[in-house]
Amino acid sequence: MEVLDIARWQFGITTVYHFLMVPLTIGLSVLVAWYHTKWYRTRDEAYLRLTKFFGKMFLINFAVGVATGIVQEFQFGMAWSDYSRFVGDVFGAPLAMEALVAFFLESTFLGLWIFGWGRLPEKLHLATIWAVAAGTWLSGYFIIAANSWMQHPVGAIYNAQTGRAEMVDIWAVLTNNTTLAAYPHVISGSLITAAIFVAGISLWYLLTRNPSETDYRGFRWAMKSALWVTLAASVIVVASGDFQAKIMFEQQPMKMASAEALCDTETGAGFSLFAVGDVSEECNVRSFTVPGLTSYLATGDWNGEVQGVLDLNDQYQDTYGPGDYRPNLIVTYWSFRGMMGFGFVAMGAALLGLVLMRKGRIPRFPFASKFALAVIVTPFLANTAGWIFTEMGRQPWVVAPSPDGVFELRLLTENAVSTIPAGWVVISLVGFTLIYAGLAVVELMLLRRYASAGPDAVMPPPPADGDDDADRLTFAY
Repeated sequence: MEVLDIARWQFGITTVYHFLMVPLTIGLSVLVAWYHTKWYRTRDEAYLRLTKFFGKMFLINFAVGVATGIVQEFQFGMAWSDYSRFVGDVFGAPLAMEALVAFFLESTFLGLWIFGWGRLPEKLHLATIWAVAAGTWLSGYFIIAANSWMQHPVGAIYNAQTGRAEMVDIWAVLTNNTTLAAYPHVISGSLITAAIFVAGISLWYLLTRNPSETDYRGFRWAMKSALWVTLAASVIVVASGDFQAKIMFEQQPMKMASAEALCDTETGAGFSLFAVGDVSEECNVRSFTVPGLTSYLATGDWNGEVQGVLDLNDQYQDTYGPGDYRPNLIVTYWSFRGMMGFGFVAMGAALLGLVLMRKGRIPRFPFASKFALAVIVTPFLANTAGWIFTEMGRQPWVVAPSPDGVFELRLLTENAVSTIPAGWVVISLVGFTLIYAGLAVVELMLLRRYASAGPDAVMPPPPADGDDDADRLTFAY
């Protein structure tokens, strides 16, 4: 394997693993802040126990996410130095904003929230967790803005003397229509991830433990409210995904064609639910095709024309020179269906849960506890598949050419990698993979431990009579 292949595997492995933490952190921050608000307003201990229980889960995930996210930026200078040289003036700005504004905001107020129980005024203490949530959402926006520039470069010029992209309009970068389309999709997907996580853990705890009356009431409410959040966020996911697909068709028609493995230009192109055979070799080996759906996703017209991969590749060769500009159709085809399929499973599970919870009931069908844990995985898989499609669909470009942008603002992935010995990258690839595997084991063990123990693991025992600190609410960390 060449340096390019090894570096891509390294970045892919570390990025996929890191992004498992990101949507859960974004979604849980708001849900925990909501539970804290409910306790502040009602003084119902059930909400306090929920706050501390899922707050613990949030902190575990946040800590591992920070540890794995730091490696991402190091890789730009290590394995992708030519990429950093080309886009550093543009790409570095939103990343710096994410670090200086969003990350410091969430980290500072997270510390105040953790250690502020019984020490800060309650209203101010409540505000700290909402500041954490705002920081996580703001952090997500800057990261999406940076990534969207790679999909649709705007607000920059190409300096022929230095061979670099130079930013001329930071506002154009931050308000890129690709960003505005992707951000609600990512945020709503994160809410689904966290809500399904809360609902699954709640049902599992109710079915496998003997909760007190307070915890029974709290977890049942948490489960039902999380399922409603899932359905509401699902509407946004579908709407924003449809909008995003149409923008993608305008800006990256090759990616749209590769989502369907559509080799030849078609009018009224159908959407195949699955394919039999090698879609990269025989683009017509499809089964159960929904007529016109791909055309509708791309153009808003069931009879719209969608250019095929082969025709687009010929156009790109005429424009950008000889080469193969097709992404891996097997990856793009199945990752697109994985994103949609796992997402719909999560939505369907939420709808089923609400139906079974009518009249105050708890779902108790056979294997319900195992089903609850299994469903937790589905939004994680949907998010992962979606990002794999997003990043692999623009290959072989690391900075995709924009039809309405500056012609020179484009960079092939093969031209972005560092000129270093392959052995060095192999060592870091093996090292990062082993470390991340270890962190995965640690996080799963911690989550399992505290989920099994329940709220008692983070709620201290009642103070003894006469204790001077009897009124103090502490957070057991």
